[in-house]
Amino acid sequence: MKTYRHLFFDLDHTLWDFEKNADETLRHLYALHDFARYGFPVEEFIARYSEVNHALWRMYQANKISQQELRDIRFVRSLAKLGVPENEVPAQISAQFTDILPLKSAVFPYTHEVLDYLRGKYTLHLITNGFQDVQHIKLASSQLTDYFREVVTSESSGCLKPDRRIFEHALERAGTTAAESLMIGDNLECDVLGAYNAGIDQVYFNPDKRRHTAEVTYEISCLSELKGFL
Repeated sequence: MKTYRHLFFDLDHTLWDFEKNADETLRHLYALHDFARYGFPVEEFIARYSEVNHALWRMYQANKISQQELRDIRFVRSLAKLGVPENEVPAQISAQFTDILPLKSAVFPYTHEVLDYLRGKYTLHLITNGFQDVQHIKLASSQLTDYFREVVTSESSGCLKPDRRIFEHALERAGTTAAESLMIGDNLECDVLGAYNAGIDQVYFNPDKRRHTAEVTYEISCLSELKGFL
């Protein structure tokens, strides 16, 4: 039986409750900009944003759009689906979302209790595709910062999960080997398959007990190959 010494966690959707925090932020923006005047309810606004944002993140992880393009496009496309003309989309809404969201503090149930238990037995780290300028704010807002020795982001490593190179970079930063490490995350492509291809054992975090029948594949996502990314 293997003896793990280092545990690597994903952040969004694994520890930090992205859906709950985003829901609260989007409700705030809906009221702030009085989107009710266009005739669609806040639930529809949240649903369309989630749909568009998910699709754009897939494009971002496949190196088809940049970080800035993702941020610039997602509200314009979401609101267009709801009948809001592009020239009426608030110019500051993307920046407001990016400023407000990381200040939210919701984590999954028992996150702190589990991490309190684990940090007495293992060295804990994070590997995240989330934007570096907001991930550390999320950690501080949710009182997670002190649990992790290394926080490896796609920007700091030059590669996006599931590229094996971000995992290899994380191992180097942590001063450990794949054999001594375990990856815990909610995404079958980014976390599970990515870690597997780097020789790291994996735990799939699936609190909703979703069934998956499609084959998991991915495209290499290396930021050094994406011109004008940063």
